[in-house]
Amino acid sequence: MLEVTPDNKLKRLIVVGDRVLIKPKNPVDQTPTGLYLPPTVTEKEQVQSGYVIKVGPGFPIPAPIEDESWKETEEKVKYMPLQAQEGDVAIYVQRNAIEVMYNNEQYVIVPQSAILMLERVEDLFH
Repeated sequence: MLEVTPDNKLKRLIVVGDRVLIKPKNPVDQTPTGLYLPPTVTEKEQVQSGYVIKVGPGFPIPAPIEDESWKETEEKVKYMPLQAQEGDVAIYVQRNAIEVMYNNEQYVIVPQSAILMLERVEDLFH
């Protein structure tokens, strides 16, 4: 799995909104019986999996409207965080993915709504 480290350039990327940057796993190009599949077959698969590299801040939450216009208000945007976290394995719908190349590596950007399931390595019950 590829991680965001101080010496790589992935830390410079900022994912926007409810989007998730995923490094796709290498597709299986051979069936269990030994038949090799052409790349066009594996590209058209509906569901893919990959490693979550970076996540956006989440869904913006609208600020409450103040009735007292004389008060000074700060326009700080608040976000509802996403369920996906860096390091998760995501199962996502391929048709919603946008493929991007960065530093000669292939990634996909998907909205959180395209993610069907996440696998998290850490123990959730501690």
